[in-house]
Amino acid sequence: MYRLYYSPGACSLAAHIILEELGLPFELELRSALKGSGTQTPEYLSVNPKGRVPALQSSSGDIGGVGGVLTELPAILFFLAVRHPEGHLLPCEPGAQARCIEWLNWLSGTVHTLAYGQIWRPQRVLDDPSCFPDVVAMGIKNVERDYAFIEHQLRTLPDTESFTIVHPVLLVFWLWGKCIGLDMSKKYPMWAHTMSLVIERPAVRRALATEGIDLGLFT
Repeated sequence: MYRLYYSPGACSLAAHIILEELGLPFELELRSALKGSGTQTPEYLSVNPKGRVPALQSSSGDIGGVGGVLTELPAILFFLAVRHPEGHLLPCEPGAQARCIEWLNWLSGTVHTLAYGQIWRPQRVLDDPSCFPDVVAMGIKNVERDYAFIEHQLRTLPDTESFTIVHPVLLVFWLWGKCIGLDMSKKYPMWAHTMSLVIERPAVRRALATEGIDLGLFT
């Protein structure tokens, strides 16, 4: 049994989708400052001292470490794929596996932490509120640069229909692009096509429904 600490529509959605995809028994525990059960409570900090989501806890101890808790989205996705190879969510060939890790590291470290951090958390960049609009504007430029790169990379992939641990993360960033007002379908048609295949998967639809995310956002 796994327990996933999550916030609706956050990057934890990707881990939620993979748990659904694998058909594993799991529980969800909401941790969202917007919904009254935040990530900075003493209770949650005892689980994940970083005070972020996602965090994955295993009752069987197969993760290892104190409390059987794993944090950081790339690590969680990689663990689930390797621990449950029957899901075929990670390629068998080492080079292709490395490409998946390359995608996850860049999406997490550059697109999420840097670009979206500038947009949604400018106070982490500068402590002068008068500078926040400039930080946000730079964040939007960085997102558009990174999204153009994603579109280009998807166009060059030999196989865009195999579902891996990378696809749910791309889905999260697709949603975030819509949230900041980007015309995702018009600007990124290959990405739009890829996401149209992803959201047809029953596991993806179950996770989206559970988190209250409207499928209309993908049109």
